[in-house]
Amino acid sequence: MLRAEQLEVRRGQCAVLSGIDLQLQAGEVLGVLGPNGAGKSTLLAALAGELPPSAGRVSLDRRPLGDWPGAERARRLAVLPQSSSLNFAFRVEEVVAMGRLPHASGRARDAQIVQEALRAADVAHLSGRSYLALSGGERQRVHLARVLAQLWPGGAGQILLLDEPTAMLDPLHQHTCLQATRRLAEAGAAVLVILHDLNLAARYCDRLLLLERGRAHAFGTPAEVLRAEPLQAVFGLEVLVQTHPERGHPLIVAR
Repeated sequence: MLRAEQLEVRRGQCAVLSGIDLQLQAGEVLGVLGPNGAGKSTLLAALAGELPPSAGRVSLDRRPLGDWPGAERARRLAVLPQSSSLNFAFRVEEVVAMGRLPHASGRARDAQIVQEALRAADVAHLSGRSYLALSGGERQRVHLARVLAQLWPGGAGQILLLDEPTAMLDPLHQHTCLQATRRLAEAGAAVLVILHDLNLAARYCDRLLLLERGRAHAFGTPAEVLRAEPLQAVFGLEVLVQTHPERGHPLIVAR
């Protein structure tokens, strides 16, 4: 599976990430938390192979990530960035179908997968519309459907990396998005998601990595990481940590 060992990324003389050891697990959602500038997006870019490490290594199945041919890697690893630069008037289903390009599963099967991914991201009703006519949140959900289609239906050995996928979404679709990624993990994929909402992280993630100035401040289950002391140390925020009355996970309340 995808692994980072003593990962370091530098920009000039500044270490943006340092000493990161991380292994994604099949069937698990790993959340990455931290304030702005903590190195979250840099970590995701390094894990995706978009940013070369200054030290350490990133490997997929113990093979350096850079050694994987592009199409083969794309069948295993999908990435949802914070924003997309797509500026062409493709129909929604055509954008989602881009996720099937690394595969050779046939037109009929690809069309079926596109429809399933559209439903999973709650954008099936947007089929036929121009991507450029959509709102920011609708575009984000279309791209979620695209990366779901790329890995559909999920399975052991597949990895999904998401950079703040809920940032432009309303509360309902924040949950829709994370429920879809949760189901992909339950099918056997490994998921890493960058989040800012602590309560969404508590609900949907199996483990959490809390970053501070490019280093791991805390790493473990939500109950281990989402405690008052580390949250105040990293975010400067005083909180009460309670237990969700129905689900039992931590519930964070700002004081």
